[in-house]
Order: sequence, then structure tokens, then C-alpha cells
Amino acid sequence: MASKGQILAGFLAPHPPHLIYGENAEANEPRSTGGWEVLRWAYENCRERIRDLKPDVILVHTPHWMTIVGHHVLRVPHLSGVSVDPIFPHLFRYRYNINVDVELADAVHDEALASGLLSRKMTNPNFRVDYGTIISLHMLNPNWDIPILSISANNSPYYFSLKVGIEEMNKLGEATRRAIEKTGRRAVLAASNTLSHFHFDREPNPALPEDMSKEHIFSHENYLWDMKVVNLMRQGKMDELVKVLPEFINSTASEVKSGSLFWMLSAMGFPKIPARVHGYWTVIGTGNAVVEWNLAGGGNGHA
Repeated sequence: MASKGQILAGFLAPHPPHLIYGENAEANEPRSTGGWEVLRWAYENCRERIRDLKPDVILVHTPHWMTIVGHHVLRVPHLSGVSVDPIFPHLFRYRYNINVDVELADAVHDEALASGLLSRKMTNPNFRVDYGTIISLHMLNPNWDIPILSISANNSPYYFSLKVGIEEMNKLGEATRRAIEKTGRRAVLAASNTLSHFHFDREPNPALPEDMSKEHIFSHENYLWDMKVVNLMRQGKMDELVKVLPEFINSTASEVKSGSLFWMLSAMGFPKIPARVHGYWTVIGTGNAVVEWNLAGGGNGHA
């Protein structure tokens, strides 16, 4: 029988394709002169942290694998292909080669069903992996030498209300934690979403997308909201954070609505420890923070 698994850390891991474009990642076809260094350097800190933690698997919940009927888990041992951002195909055409932890996929699926959630396994060997999964995971571990597990964003609960959607994500987080513990995995989690999500409807300088002289947050109101949320994370005020997130979502069209952050916080047991903010900046007007909750350091009960 496997020893009890644990969640080592969780990362808020936004996925603008501009970051991989700015990095000139070898797997990405378009080339740039740089850009968005504050966020890219923040991710470099996270890469060091993950190398030190030596996890068995990195799980990601992604808003750009949208499903309507249930929470889907990626259940194909190996996937390769090219992922293209439909909005920014001139920035992101990425050739991926991914190993999936299918035993953990089975366990997450089974625990979700046991929680009363609707769940499905994605077993199509030709499935094209979404760019939210790829960008967050590349930025955290560009070597792709750790198996991954991607979980879809089930949109149907939000047809009822935001409250129903959040309750589902909390259940999915608990189910994910049980699956990790039962399979003995040492896991890192990634919530693939931005904070405020109003953005410009066209590139300020189409001839030079990485023109940093044109980059700024969409509005001061959105900036203040982002800072409120980030500071609650830094201060470890988890109860206040969870309470304010619905108003934050409604005020800033935040991508947090997709459920990724709720899923991760629930899986971690809503840790009341100060998070480490590795960086915050804007991409085409959106607010993006790279944030770490370190559970392996003994600050929370699951380590």
C-alpha cells in the first residue's frame, strides 16, 4: 500500500502566452526581443522552488479546457502535438511532449464521483492540450521532466450561480487532496488564472507586441482590487480572502471565476499562512500575480 501522499505547495500560475513569447522558449515558434520580465523572473523563482521540492507530479486546473458536462481529467499516458492560442496565434505556437500521471487521474476521477460530482476521463490519444495547461506548466517546469495531471474547468455549475460554482470547486479540491493522499503522491498544485481580467481589445503596437512602453493595467480600480487580494494572500488572511473573492470576481471580471484558485485553496485546506508573492504585473491590461503557498515548510497541516 502506498504511503500517504501530500501536497507540497500550491502556485497561482497565470497563463498569458506573452510570457512564453517573451522568454523565446525553444518549443515556441514565434520569436521576440523580450518583455514581461517581472512575471518571467517571478516564475524563475518558482522553478527553483519546485526543483527543491522534488514532487512526483504537478496538477493544474485550467480555465481554457472548458467542459459543460462534468469535471474532466486528462487520462492519456503520453501526449504530443502543437498547441496554438486562438487569440494570439502570432505569439503562441508551442510544440509539447507531455507525460500524464494516469493512476492519479483515475483516483481524482473516482474521488470526484464519490463526492457526488459529475466527472469524466479524457482518453482521446489525439486530444490537443489547451494553452492554459501548457503555459502555466512550462513557466513552472520548462523541462517537462515531472508528470502532470490537467483538470478541466466545468462551466455548467455557474449557470446556476457563482455560489454553486464555488461550492463545486471546493468539493473538487477536497476530492483531489484525497486522491493525492491515497496514491502516495508528493504533489504540487497550479491554479492557472489571472486576477483582474479586463483587457484591451487590440494590441497597442501590433508591429511589436512586446513593446513595454505600451503596457499598463486596464484601470486604477482594477489595480486596487488586485492589490487588495494580493495583500490578503501575503498576510495569510485566508478567511477574508475567500469572503472577498466573489465581489472581486464581479467587479473585475476576474478569471478566478473559472474555479482554479478555489480548487487549489480547497485542496490545500485553505491554509492560513502568508503566501509568497513572487511577482505582479500586467499583460494587455490584465492583472497577473505569481504566488506560492509553501506547505512543505510546515506552515499548514498537510505537510
